[in-house]
Formats: sequence, C-alpha cells, structure tokens
Amino acid sequence: MPRVNALHYLAPLRGGDSVPAIVETDDLGTYVVKFTGAAQGRKALVAEVIVGELARRLGLRVPELVLVDFDPAVAEHEPDPEIQDLLRASAGLNLGMDYLPGARDFKPSMLTVDPLEAGRVVWLDALTANVDRSRANPNLMVWHGRLWLIDNGAALVFHHRWSGAAAALDRSYDLSAHALGDFAPDLRAADAELAPRVTEELLREVLALVPGEWLAAEEGFAGADELREAYVRQLAARAAVSRRWLPSGFASEAELRVAEAARARKTARGRPAWLQQVPDLHGN
Repeated sequence: MPRVNALHYLAPLRGGDSVPAIVETDDLGTYVVKFTGAAQGRKALVAEVIVGELARRLGLRVPELVLVDFDPAVAEHEPDPEIQDLLRASAGLNLGMDYLPGARDFKPSMLTVDPLEAGRVVWLDALTANVDRSRANPNLMVWHGRLWLIDNGAALVFHHRWSGAAAALDRSYDLSAHALGDFAPDLRAADAELAPRVTEELLREVLALVPGEWLAAEEGFAGADELREAYVRQLAARAAVSRRWLPSGFASEAELRVAEAARARKTARGRPAWLQQVPDLHGN
C-alpha cells in the first residue's frame, strides 16, 4: 500500500464520531484521512484496510487506500481544541482514502443498482459482519454514476473480543435494513461467485497490507504475524460455511412478485368502480 506524507490539513469532516479530515499529501493527492487517535482506535483502521482491500479484489469499487504519515504541526491552524487533541493523539501512521471530488452520499433514487451488484455488497457485509451500511447510514457514495463503498471501520466485530470469534463463524446476519435492500440483492448468485474466491491465499495478501504497528500488543497473540493468521483463518472459515449465514430479511424474486400483485389489488380496491376495469401502470 502506498505511503505518503501529509502536507496540508484542509478541513475536518464532522459527519461522524471519528472526525476524519481532508488532507493533501506529498504525492499530489487529496485524501480523507482517518486517525488512529479517534474513539474507535486502530482496529477501525485495520477493518478499513481488510474489508476495503478484500472488496477491491472481489470486484467492488473502493477508493484507493494509502498510509499517511501525519505530523500534527500541519494542522496547527485548526481552531477546535477537541479536534486538536485528536490530531495530537494521531501523530504517526494513519489511513487515507482517495477523495472523490463531486461524489454524493448514496440515495436509492440516484441510480438503479443491479441485483447482482447489490448482492455482492450485501454478501461482503455479511461475511465481515459490517453493522454500518444501513438505510439511515449507507456508507456508500455515487461517483460518475457508479456505486463506491466507503467507511468499513465498523466491520469485523469479532476482533473486538477474540475469545468469541469461533462462535461467530456461522452466525446468521440480519441485514433487513441494509442500504441496498430495495434492489432485491441476488445473494445466491453472489455467494456462488464470491465464496470460492475468499481463500487463505487471498486473505494473506490482504492482511499483509495492514501495518504491523496497528496489530501490535493484541492480548492473546505473540505478535503481528500470529494475529494476521487469526484474521485469515476466521474469514476463510466463515466464507467456507457461507450457506449457513446468508442474510435473512430479503424476499425472493417470487415473493416480490406476490407482494407487488397484492399491492396492486389493494390499490384497485380503493379506485372508483368505473376505474377498476382500467389496468394500472403494472398491467394489473
């Protein structure tokens, strides 16, 4: 993963608890930087790297990730004392995500998401136990008419308590409130495509990108390499039993047709008698 130096601190982003910032770096890039000193700590950045780079290798769109060396002196003009505390606590290595100029927060009315693409996103979120891609907080962007995944730091819930990781391997995941639930995600097709690709080899490639200093001093592990292998084993084992945890809460295509017909009948009952003989827009 590229490593760059922060040159200019442009502005904080106050939309969430972590308060990332837009930063210019010495590779002439502009990035949204997430800081190690934020409340979620280093594990949120570990999740960002693992889930983001796994998503990329599975064909989903994720802004480029870079490691950012950050000197709080570049942000000495920031007037908010709480943000200054955050920045001082984040001296050193942090995570940057390529800033997508003109990108907009996803809303279902913006574009039609193909059921297979929606299924891939939902499948990845279920694999990685991402609890933060809901209708209320989609963590998706639309850029040049395409869907981009951002903010994966709330995933990998198991790594907050490794003693319970084994019990989470085949735990089902209810994603009925998922941001893409209205697009009839094709989870079966996504599972057939993606599960065989989540191999230990692929996961080791992804885990090699996580800085060792973000993995240090984890209780119960001898060092960063042992912890990397624990992530590899956990995610590979979960992918291998994907049929046990495929998310519930989504209707099948047949169920969607039945529900649509029921809605049409309900609408017809509320129409004047003379109009009930006229087909509605769905042809019913």
